[in-house]
Amino acid sequence: MKGIAILGSTGSIGCNTLRVIDSLGDPFRVVALAAKQNAAKLAEQVARYRPTLVSVASESCADDLRARLRELGAPAIPRIVVGEEGLIEVATCERASCVVSATVGAVGLVPTLRALEAGKRVALANKEALVMAGELMTRAAQKNGAELLPIDSEHNALHQCLRGETRAEVRRLILTASGGPFRNCNRAAMERATVEEAMRHPTWNMGAKVTIDSATLMNKGLEVIEAHWLFGFEADQISILIHPESVVHSMIELIDGSIIAQMGITDMRHAIQYALTYPQRLPSPLPRLDLARIGALHFEPPDTGRFRCLELAYRALRKGGTLPAVMNAANEEAVNAFLAGRIRLTDIARVVESVMDKHVQGPASALEKILKADAWARHAAASEIAALVAERGSVAPV
Repeated sequence: MKGIAILGSTGSIGCNTLRVIDSLGDPFRVVALAAKQNAAKLAEQVARYRPTLVSVASESCADDLRARLRELGAPAIPRIVVGEEGLIEVATCERASCVVSATVGAVGLVPTLRALEAGKRVALANKEALVMAGELMTRAAQKNGAELLPIDSEHNALHQCLRGETRAEVRRLILTASGGPFRNCNRAAMERATVEEAMRHPTWNMGAKVTIDSATLMNKGLEVIEAHWLFGFEADQISILIHPESVVHSMIELIDGSIIAQMGITDMRHAIQYALTYPQRLPSPLPRLDLARIGALHFEPPDTGRFRCLELAYRALRKGGTLPAVMNAANEEAVNAFLAGRIRLTDIARVVESVMDKHVQGPASALEKILKADAWARHAAASEIAALVAERGSVAPV
């Protein structure tokens, strides 16, 4: 049996992981699940997959889950744990050989680190964990013989492109981006953008936070930092290309000028299956890519003037230390404020840059320092957001 634990089982990646496990069948088995507070969906998952361990955010959610399981007539109620300690327990579950880290934001940092310390294979969809603590994550993986396999479509594509190539043969990594819903919009239109407009991603169906990050291209900036830690390339060796069709998921350029690309349909189940079954490749029920039907592929450089978050991410990577964690925390707070209608889409970059400018950088060699920087940045971002709201006297359109 290959036991699978899923952090964030009720989200997009978590649900798709369960679909992949359904298609793969034996020997894959769900042994532990963790979700925040969607007790209704989690109860259905528990009743169907029968994990022995489940984690939720609070005791009240645990009580709700138990009640729903009884209503569903579940044959057995698993052990239910709560809070961060519950997430950690799922991440280090003895029966799990692979942990899918699919929580959104900084909440996934400590559980993912503990999974690596326990020597697990970590199928990583939580890019914030590597952005905040890449040094700690990669060190823990090396020390404990753990594996880090990316589920992000771009990094999963890079992993596939790099198979069989030596580090010395690769000149640079090329991450592709759809460009988001505002690829062809001017600055004024982005200033007026509503939450509804920002949530209309042209090719992928994702959660709210990731979708807004895609609208500002911060998602791509986070991926640049993630690529650095996953594959060992420096900032100047990681490029970004806007590719609206989202068919080429990423590329590598070799020292002789050759370019290797990984292409596929826009479905996260491909990357998830790759991470679960690596180094094997198994048949998949997904539709095949029909290039003749697509007809043409387009590429263009990103506009860093309109999408300021890209340059902020490169700056964070180059300076290192606690600055990436600060950038990530400020962005999370700003995205939440935009989703709540308190600030404009273009204010997200303003808040992040202001917080980064005020940060006194330190080393990111210890978890305590990273968490302290994260807490400081959230407080600083909250102050910046409050100032923006007070200055305008009204909220942004929702």
